[in-house]
Amino acid sequence: MNEKTLRVLEYQKIIKLVADETVSGLGREIASSLKPSNNIYEIKEWLQETTEAVEIILKRGNFPLEGMHDIRVALKKAEIGSMLGMDELLLTSYTLASARKIKAFMKEDRGEGAYPIIEDLVNLLSEYKNIENSINSSILNDEEISDNASPELNTIRRKIRDKHSQVKDKLNSMVTSSTYQKYLQEQIVTMRGDRYVLPVKQEYRGNVPGIVHDQSSSGATLFIEPMTVVELNNDLTQLKLREKEEIERILIALSAMITENYEGIKTNMEILSTLDFIFAKAKFSLKYRCSEPIINIEGRINIKKARHPLLDPKIVVPIDIRAGESFNILVITGPNTGGKTVTLKTTGLLNLMAQSGLHIPAADYSEIPVFDQIYADIGDEQSIEQSLSTFSSHMKNIVTILANISENSLVLLDELGAGTDPTEGAALAMAILDLLHEKNVRTVATTHYSELKIYALTTPGVCNASVEFDIETLQPTYKLSIGVPGKSNAFEISKKLGLDDLIVEKAKEFITKDKIKFEDVIAALEESRKKADEEKYIAQRLRNEIEKAKEEADKRLEKIMAQKDRIIEEANRSARLMVEKHKEEVDSLIKQLRDAIDKDNEEKARAIEKVRKDFKSIEDETEKTYGVAHTTRISHKPPEKLKLGDTVKILNLNQKGNIITLPDDNGNLTVQAGIMKINVNIKDIQMDKDIKEEVITQRYARIEKAKASQVPHQLDLRGKTLDETLMDIDKYLDDVYLAGIPTVTIIHGKGTGVLRNGVKDFLKNHAHVKSFRTGGYNEGGLGATIVEIK
Repeated sequence: MNEKTLRVLEYQKIIKLVADETVSGLGREIASSLKPSNNIYEIKEWLQETTEAVEIILKRGNFPLEGMHDIRVALKKAEIGSMLGMDELLLTSYTLASARKIKAFMKEDRGEGAYPIIEDLVNLLSEYKNIENSINSSILNDEEISDNASPELNTIRRKIRDKHSQVKDKLNSMVTSSTYQKYLQEQIVTMRGDRYVLPVKQEYRGNVPGIVHDQSSSGATLFIEPMTVVELNNDLTQLKLREKEEIERILIALSAMITENYEGIKTNMEILSTLDFIFAKAKFSLKYRCSEPIINIEGRINIKKARHPLLDPKIVVPIDIRAGESFNILVITGPNTGGKTVTLKTTGLLNLMAQSGLHIPAADYSEIPVFDQIYADIGDEQSIEQSLSTFSSHMKNIVTILANISENSLVLLDELGAGTDPTEGAALAMAILDLLHEKNVRTVATTHYSELKIYALTTPGVCNASVEFDIETLQPTYKLSIGVPGKSNAFEISKKLGLDDLIVEKAKEFITKDKIKFEDVIAALEESRKKADEEKYIAQRLRNEIEKAKEEADKRLEKIMAQKDRIIEEANRSARLMVEKHKEEVDSLIKQLRDAIDKDNEEKARAIEKVRKDFKSIEDETEKTYGVAHTTRISHKPPEKLKLGDTVKILNLNQKGNIITLPDDNGNLTVQAGIMKINVNIKDIQMDKDIKEEVITQRYARIEKAKASQVPHQLDLRGKTLDETLMDIDKYLDDVYLAGIPTVTIIHGKGTGVLRNGVKDFLKNHAHVKSFRTGGYNEGGLGATIVEIK
C-alpha cells in the first residue's frame, strides 16, 4: 500500500492503538508491522479471527494471555546448548504455563467448530508440565535456587549452615571471653569478603594471632580472622564452591530440557505471539465499538454510521458513506471546518483498517471493497525549499496519482483545484474528475467550486454530497448528506453576523441570475431532504414499534401454547391415574354381570341393579373429580341407518357389541356383547367410528371445566409493587383465558393511584382483554377494575 497514503491517513496511529492492547513484546512487534493486504481471502481470514476473538471475550471473559514472555534469547542459548540463567528459566516456565492455561480455557464448554481459526492455533500448542514443575520446584526467584533442587545441594547447604554455626560459636566465645574483651574495639563478629573476623585494636595486634583482612580508615582497628577459625572458614569456602558447582549442574540440566524440546517451545512462543496479536485486535474492536465489515471485490463502498476512530467518541457524528453502485465519484461541498476532510480521511482509513483485518467503527453490515491501492491528496504540503506553492504541491501529488491509478484504486482528493484562479481551478478539477470517471476509478473529492456541483448534477456516475451547516447557530452539524449539493451560506452568515442588508443585496447584484437560481434550487432540495428525513424517521420508528409489538405477541402466543400443552399433559396424567384406579372395579362389575346370567330372573335383576348402582357411584366420582360425567353425561346424536352386525358402544356400560335386532318404534334394540344379549335404547349407543372423534371433544371439555373450577374470579394485588403485579396479571389472564371465564375482577386498592394506573395501562394492550372498566358501587369502586375477557 502507498506509504504516503498511510502517513496522510494516520494509519500508524491506529496500529499503535492496536499494539497498546497486546500483553507481550512479541505481540506488539506483530501488531506494529501490520500492513493492509489486497488479497481478499487473506483479509477475510484476518477479519474472521478478529471476530472469533471478540466472541470469545464476550462469552467467556478475558483470554488468559498473561504470563507469556519474549524468550527468544533464552531459546537461542538453548538451541546452541548454553546454560540458561535462573531468570531465563523462570520466564520460560511462565510462558509454558500460559500455553497450558490457554488450552484448558478453550476446552471448557467449547462449541464444536465455533472458533475454527483460534481453536486450530490452540490445538497446535504443546504442554510441558514436567518442565514447568522441574523449573518451579528448583528455582525460587531470579537469584535463588531451592534447597530441594537436588539431594546433593540440600546436603551441601546443610553442611554450610553447620560450619557457619561452628565459626560463629567459636568467635562468640572469644568475644565474650574476659581475656579478649580488652583487645577488641567492639564486642561483635563481622565479615570481610566471605570470611568471619573480629575488630581488634591496633596496639593488641600481637595478642590475637590470625590473618588481617582489613583495617579501619583511621588505622586504629584491624579486622583479624583468628587462627582458630581459619580452617573452619576454609571449609566454608570449599563448601560454597561445591554449592556453586551443584547449582550450575542443576541449571545445565534444566537448560538441557529446554534444548531437548526447543522446536516445540519455539512453536508455542510463536503461536502465543499470534494469539496475543489477534486478541489485541479484538480488544481494540470492543473498545472502539467496531464491527466486522462485509468484504467485496466489486468496488462497492457502503459504510453505515462510520466514525473516525481518532476523534472523541462522545462528540464524533456518525456518517453514511456510499460509492461504487449507481455512482463512482462523490463530490462533497460545504463550509470550512464542516467535516469534509474528516469524511475523506474516514473513508480511506476505514478501508485500510478493513484490509488489515481490523474491525471498523461503523454499524453492522457495512460493506468495504478490496482496493489494490488507495491514493490520498489531503492537506497543504507546501515546500519552501523546493519553492512549491499550495497549488503546485497539490498538482504534483495529483500527477503522481494519475500516473499510477487503476480501475481497482480509491482516490481521495481534498479541495480539488484550490490554490489558483477559481475559473481555471474549477476547469482543471472537472477535467481530472472526467479522467477518473472514464477510468471507472472510485473517487471522493471535496471542493468549494459551484461549477463542480453542476458537473456532479449533470454527469451520470457522479454524485453530489454536502456537509450540513446550521445557519441559526453558525456551527457545522458534521452530517453528510449524499445526493444534495452544499449551499453557499456566505450571505446568510454575513447577515447573522450583522453585515448591513444593503451591502448583502448589493453583493447579490454582482452574481449572475443563473447562479442565484441554482442556489435557490439547492436550498429547496435541502428543505425537501430534511422533510423526507423526518418522514423516514417517523416511518422507521413506527416500523420498530410494530415489530416490537409483533415480537411480544409471538412470545405471548408461544407462552399460551406452552401452558396449553402443559395443562393437557397434566389432564392426561390425571385421567390415566383415574382409569387405573377404576379398572379393577369395572372388571369386577363385568364379572358380576356374567355370573348373573346363570341365575334365575329375580336374582339376575337384583345383580344387574347392584352393578348399575356400583357403576353409577364410579361415574359420580369421576364427575366430581373432573367436573363432567365420565360417559353418559356427554351429549351425542343417536346413530342413523343402523344395520344388523354393526359394531356399537353401549355408553352406560362402556362395552362394545354387535346389533342383532334393529330398533323398534320406541328406539329399543338388542346388542350382543360377548356372551350377553343386552336390551338398550338407541340413545344409549354410539357407532364405533364416531367414538374417536368424541373422545377428543370429551377430553377438552374436561380440561376446560377442570381449569375453570381452579382459577379464581378475582386477583388481589394490594401490597405489591407495580413490577410484581404486571407479571402476576399476565399469568392470571392467561389462566382465565384458557378456563373460558368471561369476566374477572382485579383488586388493586385506591392508594396513590400509581398501581391502578399501571394496571390499566397494561390491560390496554393485552391480547386477552376485550374491555375493562372501574368497579361499580358494589364491585370495589376505584379500588378494583372489572375486566371482560375475549
